[in-house]
This record gives sequence, C-alpha cells and structure tokens, in this order.
Amino acid sequence: MNTSLKNTARLLGAGLRALLVLTVVCGVLYPLAVTGVAQAFFGDKANGSEISDASGRTVGSSLIGQRYDLPKEDADEAAEPDLKWFQPRPSNGLGTNSVNTGYSLILSGATNRSADNEELVAWVTDAKAEVVADNSTASYTVRPEDVPADAVTSSGSGLDPDISPAYAELQVHRVAERNGLDVDQVSRLVAEHTEGRVLGFMGEPRVNVLELNTALRDLGKQSSR
Repeated sequence: MNTSLKNTARLLGAGLRALLVLTVVCGVLYPLAVTGVAQAFFGDKANGSEISDASGRTVGSSLIGQRYDLPKEDADEAAEPDLKWFQPRPSNGLGTNSVNTGYSLILSGATNRSADNEELVAWVTDAKAEVVADNSTASYTVRPEDVPADAVTSSGSGLDPDISPAYAELQVHRVAERNGLDVDQVSRLVAEHTEGRVLGFMGEPRVNVLELNTALRDLGKQSSR
C-alpha cells in the first residue's frame, strides 16, 4: 500500500511539475517572445494596420473596409452614400436586401448565390444603374460597359478594403466635382495610392479606399487654406 501511494504521489508530482513548466513556457515565455518579435519587426501589422490622417488621428484599419454614408435622419431608413468620397465595394450583397449593408464585422461572408440567380442578376443590374447615375457629371458620362465588376459585387468576405484602379478612376470626376478639386489632382491621388500585384505576380492591382479618402481629406484641407 505504501509503495502504491508513493508511486501515485510521484506521478502527481511529475504531472504538476510538467504542468508548471509548460504553463510558464507556453503561457508566458512563448507569447512574450512572439509579441516582442511582432512589435519589433511587424509593429504596424501587429497593432491592427491602423491608418492615421495628417493630424495623427486614427481613422481605421487598412485591412477592413468601411462605408462613407450621409447621416440618417431615421434609423430605419437605408443609408445613402456620401458622394464626396470614394465609395468601396458593396458589402456582402447588393441593394436593400443585402445581408450586410454596413461592413459589420459580425456578418462577414459572401452572398452565396450562383451567377445566374435571378435575384443576384437583379441586384447587379440595379447596382450598375446606380453607379452610372452617381458618377456621371456634367462633363463626364459613365457608360454601363465602363462599370467594373467590383463596383457591383461584394468580395468573398464582404469586408474588402480595396477597389480596382478602374473603379477608383471611374469615381474621379464625381469626387473632384463634389470637393471643388481639379480632376488631375484627384487622378494623381488615385495613381499614388494604387498598389501593384504582390511580388509582381500575385493578386491584382488595387487601391485602398480608406487610405485614398484619408489623403483626399488632407488634400481638401490644404486646398482650402
């Protein structure tokens, strides 16, 4: 009996020591090491890829899209886009029937509809008409065939922070007119914020909407001085 108790006590002691060691290594030392390396070499990404304006105020993350809407007078009404800003891709669906119309993180996901789904076709058709109407100005007419796919479809997550250079360029005349800026100024802003393919061959060229609108706000402040 005594031998059995001693063996049990020895096993319990070994187990507790192993638990203590693994807790310190895996629960304290390893997280501290990973955090230290992340902060030292990837500080921006480790802290959420935050974007700040010229005043140093954090305005969002470059990884998550956000909408630019006019204030709503009624909480139940659909939000209307504020057309002085570059607009992002539709968020997880299109139109008022969208699952996620406000880039809500808890509702991320795709529409999960086939390309020939009648409801999706109707959404895309209506969205294209809205893009044409919103971006046509007195001096610039947008044709339906000029509207790129990302202007009328959401991404797989519904939270894509980027748009294609084609969609950004399509919005240039409207944004310039609404902000009282020169078209060439705004077009240069788009070119400056256009990123190429990763490593030259992965993905597609893209424009981060939040970064572009932050630069647009700063440009507007400079022009008004």
